[in-house]
Amino acid sequence: MRFDRTKFFDAYTNAFGALKQSQKDGLNALLAAAERDGDITDIRWLAYMFATVKHECAGTWRPIEEYGKGKGRKYGQPVTGTDAAGKEYSNVYYGRGYVQLTWDYNYRGMGAALKNRLLYEPQLALDAEVAYEIMSLGMRKGSFTGKKLGDYIHDGACDYVQARKIINGLDQAERIAGYAQKLEAILRGSAVAAVPGIPAPPQPVAPMMPSPGVAPATHLPNL
Repeated sequence: MRFDRTKFFDAYTNAFGALKQSQKDGLNALLAAAERDGDITDIRWLAYMFATVKHECAGTWRPIEEYGKGKGRKYGQPVTGTDAAGKEYSNVYYGRGYVQLTWDYNYRGMGAALKNRLLYEPQLALDAEVAYEIMSLGMRKGSFTGKKLGDYIHDGACDYVQARKIINGLDQAERIAGYAQKLEAILRGSAVAAVPGIPAPPQPVAPMMPSPGVAPATHLPNL
């Protein structure tokens, strides 16, 4: 799927207000990642992903570190280990990225799935491309809580409120659902390639020519 940037940002401004350049740059990076993501074919999935980013990243539209860096939480304690090369590491696995990935086992699982060093270098979750891969995979497969996009958004069903369970119970579920509804309309209005749920752009149709020697009909019979 592809999106017309002018239409997208005009509609976004009308729905949510003006953006700073840093926010616009962040959204541009997200849109580019979505356009490359062949696993996201339902625009409602993308709308909910974007709504999650808007909330989890405090409207910055960039991968961020959790405020407080896990202080006072169980996952806020350093974890020490050794990588395959025998190098020792010690990291705190507080929230990072678009979806605020936490806990060492989540970093381990995502690092293995994406074939990177996320467990040993958790700051990789702050890279926009890696952060998008984590979000797309995790929300599609149910990696975070066992709940996935397809549980709540499929065919004619779309429950943006309950979809919050993909990330964090029902915390701020109504607020994020409101974002998703607006973002869905923005994405639909700016889409320039056909995806499920979006009509393909009309194509010109050549006029039908009557067969030689046959006069064209002047009216259609009553059916």
